Amino acid sequence: QVQLVESGGGLVQAGGSLRLSCAASGRTVSSCTMGWFRRAPGKEREFVAVTTRNIGNSDYADSVKGRFTISRDNAKNTLYLQMSSLRPEDTAVYYCAARTGYSSSRFPLEYGYWGQGTQVTVSS
Repeated sequence: QVQLVESGGGLVQAGGSLRLSCAASGRTVSSCTMGWFRRAPGKEREFVAVTTRNIGNSDYADSVKGRFTISRDNAKNTLYLQMSSLRPEDTAVYYCAARTGYSSSRFPLEYGYWGQGTQVTVSS
């Protein structure tokens, strides 16, 4: 079992930055492929970023590439999402997710563990 708790969401103006955290327990973040997803009002949950188990290869959605950075602190057993140059269209509930597989995945169904989500609101 993996428990995930997100934090760091909030209200920010367009162009601003936020850093989301996802504290894990039950398993180390380095032993999981860890992803960030988001769900905007009225939309499906969508992939944002992923970092793979052990090696830590990263992949990003085109909409956030160059603005968001996924990272992990193994000592703190925490996953991060640094978000910069935020836009109103980034407004969503952001979820941390984990899967025990080694490969990267953009599909929510391939993740077995989820946090409760944290709200990010970007005002124009």
